[in-house]
Amino acid sequence: MGMSRNLQKEITDTDIQMFAEISTDRNPVHLDDNYARDTIFEGRIAHGMLTAGLISAVIGEQLPGHGTVYLQQSLKFLAPVRPGDIVKAQVTVIDIDFSKRRVKLDCYCTVKEKKVLIGEAMVLAPSRKFD
Repeated sequence: MGMSRNLQKEITDTDIQMFAEISTDRNPVHLDDNYARDTIFEGRIAHGMLTAGLISAVIGEQLPGHGTVYLQQSLKFLAPVRPGDIVKAQVTVIDIDFSKRRVKLDCYCTVKEKKVLIGEAMVLAPSRKFD
């Protein structure tokens, strides 16, 4: 327990546009500067699930890694992520059930050391090592 992995990524306009296309979530708070300026965010923000996707990347690529299957994910969004922000996604093992290959993970994302997203995941660890 306590093992951690993380990644950092700058969220670009292209990321936001591509996520809007893939998800079909074209909410103008993500895509339209004029619209977003008049919202509580006072400017465009990234999709929350785009930020959450970085947690998925850590889980699927690093900890537990390739072959991991998501079972559950809780998320609480604490602050907006804006185009140009560098997001750090961190995942830490908090419990392991070896007999069932289930791993409970603490998950969070930060921008400039400020938490913007928190949550927990339960995953099924891979049964074999992938290269």
